[in-house]
Amino acid sequence: MSTDETFVLSTGAALPGDPIDNTALAKRFGVNAQWVELFVGTRTRHFAVDLDTAAQTHTLTDLATAAAEQAMVRAGVEAADVDFVVLGTATPDMLMPATVNLVADRLGLDQVATYQLQSGCAGAVQALDLGRRLLDGGDDTGNRTGIVIGGDVCAKHLVLDRDTTGQPPSELINYVLFGDGAGAVVLSAEPDGARMRLDSVLNRFTGLGRDPAQVIHWWGETGPAEGVQAVTEDYKAIEERVPGMAVEVLHELLDARGWDKSDLSFLLPPQLSGRMTQKIVKELGVDGAAEVSVVADTGNNGNALPFLQLDALAPLLGAGQRAAAVAIESSKWLKGGFTVEGL
Repeated sequence: MSTDETFVLSTGAALPGDPIDNTALAKRFGVNAQWVELFVGTRTRHFAVDLDTAAQTHTLTDLATAAAEQAMVRAGVEAADVDFVVLGTATPDMLMPATVNLVADRLGLDQVATYQLQSGCAGAVQALDLGRRLLDGGDDTGNRTGIVIGGDVCAKHLVLDRDTTGQPPSELINYVLFGDGAGAVVLSAEPDGARMRLDSVLNRFTGLGRDPAQVIHWWGETGPAEGVQAVTEDYKAIEERVPGMAVEVLHELLDARGWDKSDLSFLLPPQLSGRMTQKIVKELGVDGAAEVSVVADTGNNGNALPFLQLDALAPLLGAGQRAAAVAIESSKWLKGGFTVEGL
């Protein structure tokens, strides 16, 4: 049966190592555990590096492959069934080769189309949008099944043995906010065996004339520029703008489907931090929908988060139930989201 619709056959997730709680962070970096709990609202996170030795334990390739493998097993999909792979990330393992191609090789794929999108949290939505469009090609492309992955390994960019005393909040926040991980979905143009239908995807740049609220430099062999902070967060701007942007996204998604808030059984809000998620959920005002959030336990692992939310949603979403997901990226102000229905 051929359709122009996009179906989610399965989900997968991968988190590196054991969860790191705030007490462990306080011991390692000298931060106040209570401050992390109250200001950030994140209880635990997973790091792809060893906190004691600073050695990297997992690469993005490792995590993305594990998430995709889990999704493939759950869907009953073999390598020969896959037509394309899309990866959204802000932290590829290297500039070249692209991480998506290393993942494809690990998965035993060959003669398939591969795409790697570099962006922050919104990259996951961009990857879903591209995957949906690749399936929409139908008979023109022959694409019937694809794997879409989102993941980030942020901890490798942190200097774990530095003295954090006196660091500005815009830099200190990076040691407590972020985590590492990957998530994946198997998309299909066929409904057989699908868990849910991907109804709509919103992917939009809204940063014209706005200063970036998050900047991450990627230093080459020459090293960092003198006096330039490698990672910065304008948390005040994020707190001010993101809730309103999230409301805009939700309204656009609902209008596109002709849905009301009351039609939603589940809400997948932006996952910037535990504290920000609570603030945004209150602003969205979807009281009748169950919240599906993971960031307080996984940390902000960027492009993995919407896929980790989908992985948490999958066993909960019943036939006919509807869910809306919202993603906001503050680097240059991108808004995204998608809607799904249970089958």
